[in-house]
Amino acid sequence: MNRAPIYSVTQINQYVKNLLEQDQPLAGLFVRGEISNYKAHSSGHHYFSLKDSGGSIHCVMYRREATGLRFRPQNGMQVIAFGRVSVYLRDGQYQLICSTLTPEGVGDLHLAFEQLKEKLYREGLFDPAHKRPLPRYPRRIALITSPEGDAVRDLIRILGARWPLAEVLVLPVRVQGTEAAGEICAAFAWANRHQVADLIITGRGGGSMEDLWAFNEEPVARAIYASAIPVISAVGHEPDVTIADFVADVRASTPSNGAERAVPDQNEILGQLSHLENRLEQAMRRRLERAGKQLDQVSRCRMLQDPMSYIEDRQQQLDRYCQRLGLGLSAAAGRERERFARLSASLDALSPLKVLGRGYSIARRTDGGIVRSVKDASPGDELSLRVADGEISCRVQENG
Repeated sequence: MNRAPIYSVTQINQYVKNLLEQDQPLAGLFVRGEISNYKAHSSGHHYFSLKDSGGSIHCVMYRREATGLRFRPQNGMQVIAFGRVSVYLRDGQYQLICSTLTPEGVGDLHLAFEQLKEKLYREGLFDPAHKRPLPRYPRRIALITSPEGDAVRDLIRILGARWPLAEVLVLPVRVQGTEAAGEICAAFAWANRHQVADLIITGRGGGSMEDLWAFNEEPVARAIYASAIPVISAVGHEPDVTIADFVADVRASTPSNGAERAVPDQNEILGQLSHLENRLEQAMRRRLERAGKQLDQVSRCRMLQDPMSYIEDRQQQLDRYCQRLGLGLSAAAGRERERFARLSASLDALSPLKVLGRGYSIARRTDGGIVRSVKDASPGDELSLRVADGEISCRVQENG
């Protein structure tokens, strides 16, 4: 009796692995399912499961393929994965090794656009408060765009036609392909570091979403946000919208529209200046007419025709004032004289001399004191009697 061979676990796993990898349908197939247990490992590999109502399958996307993802997978997202079925030898678990991953019902570019848009919106990169006003009359304009193609030619042509006073500087970059975003960011950094302009226009002509994708890259959005120089985003045609449009200070529908929004139209400015010149001329003419009328009125003034008449009028007025002043002073003096006479008569009536004139006298001691009572004088005191016409010296013999 032949004994059956004994296999190791690794041999069995390797055998199953070979069977699966040699099976032609399992070597490349599309699988639809919902992402769950998603994890992006520090190694760069992505691990997740795809499930439906009946089961699930483990999946892995290695770093080389994962770097090509334009969107970030999330749990609950419906996707279509393409890859091959193999076995992980250590666990003996079969898995789908994914090479591409596409959101179901929407393109990966569109999903990546919406994810980045939401992220930057939450960070405030679209905040209107951060947007800077454009210079009204820019002196130097930097164009960060491809040096070839209709877009740059339209920009230069329209800027020159509308406002030839502005100097235009082209900072050539690629606007499509894997290197485009890095070159655009470098151009923004260089323009700001050297302050080469007071306005930047960045953009390109129209194309598919893939063609315009450089302006949907996160580094480009952050470069525009960080620019100290105001930025106009002029990408594609009017229906095209990019992340750069949301971050820029002004969004233009096309490169031509970007040039129109960057500078004023010299013809409009000249028209405004002509209008202002006409208004100024009319205002000066009216002012001169009013001044002429005033001069004519002044020239007919009597004072200018006969200057001495003004002096003579003032002299007559001065004479009248002097006459009125003299009359007023005379009347006031008369009134004061009458008042003085009344006060003098009253004072005279109260004068002690009037009393003495009626036969009365005033006795004074030698010390000047007035004798008002017999007690104020003693026998032998010398007294002076004041009478109406002089004084009499006498001696007191007795009192009582």
